[in-house]
Amino acid sequence: MKQKMFAPLLIVVLLFSTFVSKATTATYPTTNELKAKVITMTDEQKKARLETIKMRLLEIKDMDKSTLTKAQRKDLKAELRNMTKEARLASGGVYLSVGAILLIILILILVL
Repeated sequence: MKQKMFAPLLIVVLLFSTFVSKATTATYPTTNELKAKVITMTDEQKKARLETIKMRLLEIKDMDKSTLTKAQRKDLKAELRNMTKEARLASGGVYLSVGAILLIILILILVL
């Protein structure tokens, strides 16, 4: 009798205990949403936003991060990644990786 009750009870417990809840306090826009936001900005708005990002980065740099909890550090990292993406989009610069630069140099050497 106990074995007959054990298997269904175990299945029910495992069924309800396997869900994962994502408990985050802040949600950040995706890259496409950031692109749409940056495209609609004027040059003055972009400069002002870059200045606010710089100020926030300085605040974060001066923070005492040792007192933060794990969730707060995770949110801080997500905020930094989001601000970095937004700053790259707002500045309008072209970024080349080291691999891309080496590939360009090799192609130039082969062609010339």
